[in-house]
Amino acid sequence: MYQGDTIRLKVHFNNINGQSVDPTDIKLTIYKNDKTKIEEIAIKDSDKKSVGVYFYDYVPASELNEFIFEFAGSVNNKPILARAKVEVKFI
Repeated sequence: MYQGDTIRLKVHFNNINGQSVDPTDIKLTIYKNDKTKIEEIAIKDSDKKSVGVYFYDYVPASELNEFIFEFAGSVNNKPILARAKVEVKFI
């Protein structure tokens, strides 16, 4: 992705049997590469595309060269999460 652009961060939550699930209390956390938390965003129903599939349109701070994002929630009182790294380039 390019600095100053909007990126759509996406997640597809699946249970241990591979079935799509809707967690409760979903949060998106953005980290610097050194795992320092930058911000935490509550994911709403309007951020849901289908069962288990959520997204958030994010504009990273201009000083970031890369960042880690984490979608996390709870299914049957157990944590469920997904993480990925995004590289941010000027050119």
